[in-house]
Amino acid sequence: MAHQLTTSYVKDSIDLFRYYKRLAERALEQCPDEGLTATLDGESNSIAIIVKHMAGNMRSRWRDFLTTDGEKPDRNRDTEFEEPPKARAELMALWESGWKYVFDALEGLQEADLARTVTIRTEPHSVMQAINRQVAHYSYHIGQITHLSKHFAAEAGKWTALTVPRKKSSEFNAKVASGQASQR
Repeated sequence: MAHQLTTSYVKDSIDLFRYYKRLAERALEQCPDEGLTATLDGESNSIAIIVKHMAGNMRSRWRDFLTTDGEKPDRNRDTEFEEPPKARAELMALWESGWKYVFDALEGLQEADLARTVTIRTEPHSVMQAINRQVAHYSYHIGQITHLSKHFAAEAGKWTALTVPRKKSSEFNAKVASGQASQR
């Protein structure tokens, strides 16, 4: 995604969420099916668990975003870390359903909404604070997804860098300068 200058916080937030979503999807595409449910150790989450947790969080935080608490009474966070989807198609459907809540909520916002107050676990946040909280949360988990995907894809000899490849910064910077690559 090419970086676009904007003074709209709402537009930039949507662009950032789309960027991170696509980054994770490019990582997931490279991950072998068996890697989706594998863990590195007994304390680690699998990619499938992380996706299930993110989808549950997205549904809770973004459904009725401006009018209800971001921690919905029907959310059971603990079960997000149990029994993940086993099939890639089911996992990706869960992923898409979560992101639909995010984009439906954000695309309906106006800049004037940024100063409104929403609550998350009864704690007041400005809309802008709530968005920032979720950008940080999702990028954290997308880093985990990317790390795990790279680990399992590299084991299979099938990893292609998602951003600037190792020892290729000069080449990448030249492409950015010539307009052939995006910085984001």
